[in-house]
Amino acid sequence: MLGFLLLKVKMTMKMLAMRPALCYPMPMLPIKKKAAVIKKVQAHEKDTGSPQVQIAILTERINALSSHLKKNAKDNHSRRGLLQMVADRRKHLTYLEKTNKKVFAKVSAAMKLK
Repeated sequence: MLGFLLLKVKMTMKMLAMRPALCYPMPMLPIKKKAAVIKKVQAHEKDTGSPQVQIAILTERINALSSHLKKNAKDNHSRRGLLQMVADRRKHLTYLEKTNKKVFAKVSAAMKLK
C-alpha cells in the first residue's frame, strides 16, 4: 500500500513538472497600455474610476480576449469571462448614457462603439 502511494506521489510530481508555467491566465492589460487607454478618456489627471475610464479599460480587455478566442475556439472558460466583461461594459454605457450624453458620445466615438 505504501509503495502504491509513493508511486502516485511521484507520478503527480512528474505531471506538475511537465505542466507549462502559464496554462491559461489571460494577462490583464500591460501597465503602459492601460495608462495610455486611461489617458485617452480621463476627465482629469487623477481620474481612474469614472464610467468612461471603466468603459475604455473593459473595451481594451474585450478586444484582447476576443483575439485570444479566435485562436482558441474551445476555451469556454475565457468565453464566459468575455461575456461578463461585455455585460459589465453595457451596464456602464447605459449608466453613462442616462447621466451624461455628451461624455457618452465622446467615449463611444473614441472607443469605436455603436
